[in-house]
Amino acid sequence: MSQETTYLELSEVDGGAHKFYEVVVDDTAMTVRYGRIGDQGQVKTSTYPDNTRARAAAAKKIGEKVRKGYAPAVPGVRQKRTVSRRQIVSTRSTARTAPVLWRYASGAPAFGIFVDDRHCMVGNEHGVITTLDHDARLVNQVRLPDGVKCIVADDAWVYAGCDDGNVYDLSGKVPRAAYAIAPEIDIYWLDIHDGVLGVSDRDGGISAIDHEDEFLWRRPGRGRSAWMVRCDADALYHGHSQGVTGYDWRTGRELWHTGTGAVLFGWQERDAVFAGTGTREVVRLRKDGRAEQVYRCDAAVFSCATAEGGRYVFAGDSASSIYCFDQAGNRLWKLGTGCGSAYSMQYHDNRLYVVTTSGYLACIDASEAAIRAAEAGSVPDVVDVKAPARMPETAAWTSVEVTTDDRDGVLVQCVERAAGCGCTSSPTATGGTGRCSSPRASASRARATWSPRSASPAGVASTARTGTSAGCADRRPASPGPGQRIVAAPVRMSGCGATFLTGCAGSSRPRPAGRGSRSCPAGWPTASRGGS
Repeated sequence: MSQETTYLELSEVDGGAHKFYEVVVDDTAMTVRYGRIGDQGQVKTSTYPDNTRARAAAAKKIGEKVRKGYAPAVPGVRQKRTVSRRQIVSTRSTARTAPVLWRYASGAPAFGIFVDDRHCMVGNEHGVITTLDHDARLVNQVRLPDGVKCIVADDAWVYAGCDDGNVYDLSGKVPRAAYAIAPEIDIYWLDIHDGVLGVSDRDGGISAIDHEDEFLWRRPGRGRSAWMVRCDADALYHGHSQGVTGYDWRTGRELWHTGTGAVLFGWQERDAVFAGTGTREVVRLRKDGRAEQVYRCDAAVFSCATAEGGRYVFAGDSASSIYCFDQAGNRLWKLGTGCGSAYSMQYHDNRLYVVTTSGYLACIDASEAAIRAAEAGSVPDVVDVKAPARMPETAAWTSVEVTTDDRDGVLVQCVERAAGCGCTSSPTATGGTGRCSSPRASASRARATWSPRSASPAGVASTARTGTSAGCADRRPASPGPGQRIVAAPVRMSGCGATFLTGCAGSSRPRPAGRGSRSCPAGWPTASRGGS
């Protein structure tokens, strides 16, 4: 029986939606592929008792999309829409040069930065994420499919927002797609708290996405060009062209709005948020929206950060200068980076790390002695570190990794459910309770071990096809044997009854139950991906 393919597109001329939807019926199987025009997209396959029912299901899907404005199209005629980049003019600082200890040339303008006790990470517009230690030694390099917008952390996990519309978990050896953002959303910034993702976009919108990749809510904001979103246990703080707005993370209800200059960057501490603005100032706001302090700079503020508790406030402007203020708003110093304007920054252990318009990750000695010496014209010799001559290949984030280490984890089983396929925990593994605390409901953090207590499923792949996910169904490559473990990409399951063990990849510490975790057997991991 021949395949029947229907291909639809929705492209709005005002820069809104630009996405496709394809339905293929092959005998009793219906495969749906969807995503941004020009991308491979995501794939989901369903099977039916006969061809008639498969065609009926396809007709229903197609009808739903047509009613939303999709129309028949030819693949490849419309081209991929260009991704929004921050277009700025960075000038050279007239201030004395900061005490830069070392700087790493990433090769392209860089927005993403993350620093902890062991490592420093930089992500650039080529999609390359480089990890170094604090002495500038290269530790690791990976490459995502598109440019890196930002790097954020949630407890033990680190994520990168990518221009391809996905959010990748960087906690393991290989990046895994953890969240898929709706194709019509042009991501400007994101933040995550306890598994709930906040996303701000080019149109000034704000979205909250839960740990199962489902939209909690989405709404337009008060302005446009939303370069700030910060999340905590109570709210999402959204910075845009008209100021900063607080929203209830559960419902999207507006809690407050405070007008400022156009917000270009945001930071938060426990009791305050900080908005860097195009009106040459950083504004500190209480988390009820009341403005507390203003830190005045000499040019538009592209980035800001604080020392612990807001003891010091740092800012980076469009003229390649960086500033330090005390809590009361007094400017303590202003120095030049010597390597471009700071797109993002982070303070850690008496050092200020910045990523710049010129593509550098620079480590600046922010100790009082070093700053005083720099103001007097004495700075250390900079250690220049160059990127490897050849960029890494794009990470195979749809691949699965096999190992025989099965010493920890929670035994779960792939099952059919009314709402789709998922996993349920085994009483054997949970002491008969059937409950366990698990990290965010995505197999991007899961390690799966096929238990010797069940036959190895016939359809488990070592590598998933491009645009699909590794899972229990429709795969023909060789399967892991009993006792082998796979680290899987986001899964698409078929209720095959396979038993496997899951645990937290990249961290041996279990995550506490909360809004970003689930108690099995409540559908972890989920079978479908949102955003179609």
